[in-house]
Amino acid sequence: MDTITPFDWQRMFLGDTPPVFLLEILFRTLLILLWTSVLLRWIGGRSISQLSIAEFLLVIALGSAVGDTLFYPDVPLVHAMLVILVVVLIDKAVDIAIRRWSPVKSVIDGSPVEVLRDGRILCDGMTSRQVGTLELMEMLRLKQIENLGQVRRAYLEASGLLSIFRADPPRPGLPLVPPPEIVSHAHPGADPAACTNCGAVEQPAPATCRHCGRESWTAATCAGA
Repeated sequence: MDTITPFDWQRMFLGDTPPVFLLEILFRTLLILLWTSVLLRWIGGRSISQLSIAEFLLVIALGSAVGDTLFYPDVPLVHAMLVILVVVLIDKAVDIAIRRWSPVKSVIDGSPVEVLRDGRILCDGMTSRQVGTLELMEMLRLKQIENLGQVRRAYLEASGLLSIFRADPPRPGLPLVPPPEIVSHAHPGADPAACTNCGAVEQPAPATCRHCGRESWTAATCAGA
């Protein structure tokens, strides 16, 4: 085993290759990036939020194929270009299948899940998508929702984005501003109360929420109150 000399500037900056190999790296980079850009332009661009799981994995594979080719001298360019072409063709096939056949889209992308109805968080829908109620409340606040009573329906789309349909007029519900997890709650007694976990409104508040089993309640208010 070769002994490594600390702070060997030749090894750190140039390695064991001759300096002229830098020109080969430049050529490899230009060729592979040009080849990849042409193929990606052919399949079209989609944002990360629109990529299916299969497509996301293909992007990772594409990144590995592109990166290894740029500076490893033992990776032939033709081999790498073939790998990139195959990955792009698979991605194109997946995209066509998703657009043409609904069952394929459901299998690859998944389906929207209802996570909130009439101001109450649906715990079953949250469990199926492995999302916590506090995480959903954060997503709602980012959509300028101050109170669960403002929401008639909310769906967690296959892309991970949240679709919200507002209630008109808003109803009393769990206030999200300030966030329930940083506020000290007292049992509201006989007044309309909202479960601090799922937002279910009861009057009077029982000891345990019949929807989620939690025992923490706060006064149900309307948005802006």
